[in-house]
Amino acid sequence: MPSVTWGVVQGRKEKLVSRVIICDYLKSLGIVPDELESLELPSTVDVMRERVEFLQKLGLSSDDINEYPLMLGCSVRKNMIPVLAYLEKIGIPRSKLGEFVKNYPQVLHASVVVELVPVVKFLRGLDVEKQDIGYVLQKYPELLGYKLEGTMSTSVAYFVSIGVNPRDIGPMVTQYPYFLGMRVGTVIKPFVDLLVSLGLPKKILARMLEKRAYLLGYDLEETVRPNVDCLISFGIRREVLASVVAQYPQILGLPLKAKMSSQQYFFSLKLKIDPEGFARVIEKMPQIVSLHQHVIMKPVEFLLGRGIPSEDVAKMIVKCPQLIALRVELMKNSFYFFKSEMGRPLKELVEFPEYFTYSLESRIKPRYQRLQSKEIRCSLKWCLNCSDQRFEERLQGEYIETETPGPLFCMGGKLELPGNEMVSDEEDESDDEVLYRRTVSL
Repeated sequence: MPSVTWGVVQGRKEKLVSRVIICDYLKSLGIVPDELESLELPSTVDVMRERVEFLQKLGLSSDDINEYPLMLGCSVRKNMIPVLAYLEKIGIPRSKLGEFVKNYPQVLHASVVVELVPVVKFLRGLDVEKQDIGYVLQKYPELLGYKLEGTMSTSVAYFVSIGVNPRDIGPMVTQYPYFLGMRVGTVIKPFVDLLVSLGLPKKILARMLEKRAYLLGYDLEETVRPNVDCLISFGIRREVLASVVAQYPQILGLPLKAKMSSQQYFFSLKLKIDPEGFARVIEKMPQIVSLHQHVIMKPVEFLLGRGIPSEDVAKMIVKCPQLIALRVELMKNSFYFFKSEMGRPLKELVEFPEYFTYSLESRIKPRYQRLQSKEIRCSLKWCLNCSDQRFEERLQGEYIETETPGPLFCMGGKLELPGNEMVSDEEDESDDEVLYRRTVSL
């Protein structure tokens, strides 16, 4: 009778033979089996063939399998089918399952009940819409591998602590889920600390992140800090850096030095605006660094064509950079009304270029008609640069103020008058709220 030892030896031999056959099969498909040395392979080559063919039907090639050969250790019935069925259930289209597995093959090892379901429940608890779950996981499938009590919970708690509305975490995740995998201490907090050090209030920073969570993806040392230094080197004053960032947060992630150099040269050559004037323009409207030069020239050519000297056009742009982002069609209508109905000299437009930024139908015409009915003659800024309530007070003689020095125009913000007086529809806003309005409007 054969001994027990003989049976064990024969079992080992059969396994070794089976492993050799399976490895030869994989090699014939171009799959390198080296990483499978420590992995328990199926008992027959037929089972391995079933796994390979299943993955191929999903759209994976031999090269894809070579990227993560450990997926061949997953059973079709116990691992692959349950996981893929759950992923389809939560919103990942069947046609995208193969791409999902290519991007995150580790998901095939996961337990649906123990690992996948808790992550999906966590995302729903953050107010990620049910129909957006699949979209979020396709963007960042690695979320399925994070521990709930670790990085994800910590990052959410930190954002809430700096003022992010808990109800906005869900939309932030939908827009940019990658922040859930970022460490607070080494990635998120240093980014926040830098912006706060520029003078940006946390309240405003929180609003920015709610709307543009992708800002967190800008590399702090490679992009953000160099861009801040770049702004300063081009003459942007430190005290207005917070305003620049609030108006155009994307400026932190641009190839800024190249863009600033190109625009500064263009402004000097074509618009006759010196570097100091260019810096003032960027302070008031930082989006100009990304504006195409042919777009800039359209309103400039319109103003020159109306007989305004080039040096006056340059002054107008420095005073009100929003001019070069306006549609020429609207400028034409406003200019026609200015000349034909109001009959005013061009020098008034040079002194108050903000005229073009006001709506002809809702502000310029109604106010001019009110002035005509009262037989009042006044400057453009006295007429336009105030709230409706203040305008009525002026007409009634209930509010008297001198016209010089004039107000500082800021698109989307308030009008700052000498003595820190503020003129707007809501005259009791704090500085933080002003910055917030400017951020949201732009």
